[in-house]
Amino acid sequence: MRKILLIFLLLVTVFNVTAQTQSNKRYFNIVYIGNSITQGVKLPKPAHDAPPIQASLWLQKQADIGAVEFSNQGVSGKTTVDFLPASGTFFLKVKAAADLFKGDPQATLIFSIMLGTNDSAIKGPNGAPVSPKQYYTNLKTIIDELLALYPEAKVVIHRPIWYSPNTYNSSMYLKEGLQRLDKYFEEIQALVGWYGEKLPGQVYVGDTEAYEYFQANYEKELIPENGNAGTFYLHPNKQGAARLGEFWGKAIHTLPIK
Repeated sequence: MRKILLIFLLLVTVFNVTAQTQSNKRYFNIVYIGNSITQGVKLPKPAHDAPPIQASLWLQKQADIGAVEFSNQGVSGKTTVDFLPASGTFFLKVKAAADLFKGDPQATLIFSIMLGTNDSAIKGPNGAPVSPKQYYTNLKTIIDELLALYPEAKVVIHRPIWYSPNTYNSSMYLKEGLQRLDKYFEEIQALVGWYGEKLPGQVYVGDTEAYEYFQANYEKELIPENGNAGTFYLHPNKQGAARLGEFWGKAIHTLPIK
């Protein structure tokens, strides 16, 4: 009888420890918002290799993460202008994706945003070139609506990654687009600072390291493409997409999001 009691107590202890361990884990539902880089354009198997998949897989492997569900809402060629709520287009798709997660009481809803590459172009994409101040305004308009619809959600804004100076440019305007992209990061920091005062704990700066990483490793991890001003580098290859996903995953993981 005493042996049976000891076994019972041991099982109860194991159950309680297991339950406590599970309760300490974090659960995330992530909607990734972005352009062709987020979508995984140029990758042989974007459904398996795009940065959102890689970021979610990296997070899933962490000991304190219980589960990660996600939706990839990256769309090639899009700007912050395309995702404005008033446009009635891609924002609605983001909302539809988020609504699928809305009723989950266990997981935190996260919007992971990396936009700016197409905004910085001299011409071509919708609204380009988007000035740094307008970039700030557009992001704020998008985030304000997301937080109005999903008050418990968190927003993570990643710095857009480096691209070669001749991307989306003719030979007359080398570096103009990249210089504009660099200024966007200042606007991201200012915007997160604003939310830090008005809505603390809801909007964060995400990854800031991938920009310099790809600048240093573009020949190895970005795809060479033909453009008006010669070969340019913009989209990650399979290895680069995995690396970018890891940067995103680490940035999300280190934030005080539960």
